Amino acid sequence: MPDIRRKSHLATAIEDKRGLLAHGDGVAPHRHTDGQLLYPSAGVLATTTERGTWVAPPNRVVWTPPGFEHYHRAYGRTEVLVVEISGELCASLPDRPMVFTASPLLREALLVLTGDRELRPDARRRLREVVVDELVGVPEEALYLPEPADDRLRAVTALLHADPATPSTLAELGRTVGASERTLSRLFRTELGMGFHRWRSLLRVQHALVGLVEGDAVIDTATRLGWANPTSFIEAFTAIVGQTPGRYQTELRRGDR
Repeated sequence: MPDIRRKSHLATAIEDKRGLLAHGDGVAPHRHTDGQLLYPSAGVLATTTERGTWVAPPNRVVWTPPGFEHYHRAYGRTEVLVVEISGELCASLPDRPMVFTASPLLREALLVLTGDRELRPDARRRLREVVVDELVGVPEEALYLPEPADDRLRAVTALLHADPATPSTLAELGRTVGASERTLSRLFRTELGMGFHRWRSLLRVQHALVGLVEGDAVIDTATRLGWANPTSFIEAFTAIVGQTPGRYQTELRRGDR
């Protein structure tokens, strides 16, 4: 993944704005007094905290609660709509970062809040309440890759980050870092809430989201990231993202027009 080229304007506490990030641009680590919603209307936006990374393709919304230090990274030409959520409204939303699918109503409300149209303060407040109502109770998207605290597990995930396509088994990775397969399997479950294969699939899909926005072919992406065949890749991608890689690329091209 490319290095971050620091941008500061999105980190400034200005309510309801739009920002444009070029491929590889990023926002330096920062935190907010209020909560924040970010909607990438084009491109892909990755948000990282010490707990892990959330990747938001178009038509998703990233939620970051108050006080979480985080940074952003853009893949492809990424337009980001930013809406600040005040403390009293934050109480209705999760206390940790999440990615949600944007409903048609949510999308239109975000476009109005960040657009050029003049809104009375009371109208803007009510529209922001509609945004929050649209997110309450919405299932979390499976686009979050958690990171461990245990040193043994961090050593394993570091190897996987360095080479997502590695066919190494958990036992083989364990021998490399000096930990048993049984111990590592338990740590994946207790620390990350999922098994080894699920975590690696999420890692590979996050890399696929980036590769596809850069124009990589579906077959090439499957091979590069270690899937046995394109069908396995398509099935894993669809299960996590909710659409096929081909459909995802079509929507990306439509958003760039």
